[in-house]
Amino acid sequence: MPQHTRESIQALLENQGYQTDPQVVMSVFLALQLQKPLLIEGPAGVGKTEIAKVMALALNTDLIRLQGYEGLDASHALYEWNYQRQLLHLKMMEVAAKQTNSQTDKQLSEQEETLFSDKFLLKRPLLQAITHHKAPVLLIDEIDRADEEFESFLLEVLSDWQITIPEIGTIRATHIPYVVVTGNRVRELSEALRRRCLYLYIDYPDYDKELAIVLAKVPTIDAALAKQLCLFMQALRPLRLEKTPGIAETLDWAMALAALHIDHLEKDIIEQTLGVVLKDWKDVRHVQLSLSELYEKTGIVSKWDSL
Repeated sequence: MPQHTRESIQALLENQGYQTDPQVVMSVFLALQLQKPLLIEGPAGVGKTEIAKVMALALNTDLIRLQGYEGLDASHALYEWNYQRQLLHLKMMEVAAKQTNSQTDKQLSEQEETLFSDKFLLKRPLLQAITHHKAPVLLIDEIDRADEEFESFLLEVLSDWQITIPEIGTIRATHIPYVVVTGNRVRELSEALRRRCLYLYIDYPDYDKELAIVLAKVPTIDAALAKQLCLFMQALRPLRLEKTPGIAETLDWAMALAALHIDHLEKDIIEQTLGVVLKDWKDVRHVQLSLSELYEKTGIVSKWDSL
């Protein structure tokens, strides 16, 4: 692995368009230096997954993603045998044997062994990461949505970096992956996993950072509109909502308004496009009823006038 400094890590991330801060830079730097997984928690839509994507681009390597979900087990994370292809191979061997009308026990044994070779092995994300030709970025996304049993299994893999396949044997990693684990705090993760990782918490961005992200990611947006939009999002998040919008929703809204050629926010435009930002009908209703009060309490109208 090439040697990096905090300054070079910051430059690499920023060159990929990621609006970073010293805490993120330090966490990524230490994760690379110590070769330890980086556990990133925070609300949905604040850019946790984006760090892994940007790391892969910055390090000029591949991103391998394992999505966490309820019921995820070892076979879906490690490997499966391609049974359909194995059956087809058996059929072809039977046809060949009938045509030649001869098949020794040795040939049968050799044919059986070929059924459990690499060409019939479906590599899932963890096995892909271990056998990759160079160290990839392994993103284990939303680990808290998977079961605790899978979390325990994952700990073993992260500790040994080897996988045993009964039909083949033990496969050891030739290049240790850079690991990013994300969670939305759907459930508490085990202390064992937390001890294994470095930790980074990402919260909703402040106004200046959110504005910088919008201007970088949506260059077609009007600058004054971008300021209005970010002020509105900053005022919106303190409300008691079922799903508080993150930076992902801000960017969706910015792209939508830019596509509509809007250059300033109006109450009608906000009401008509709330479905881009809010994803729960109770939240939409709550905000619709609170718009006037929201403007008055935050002084957002006067701020817009001064932009």
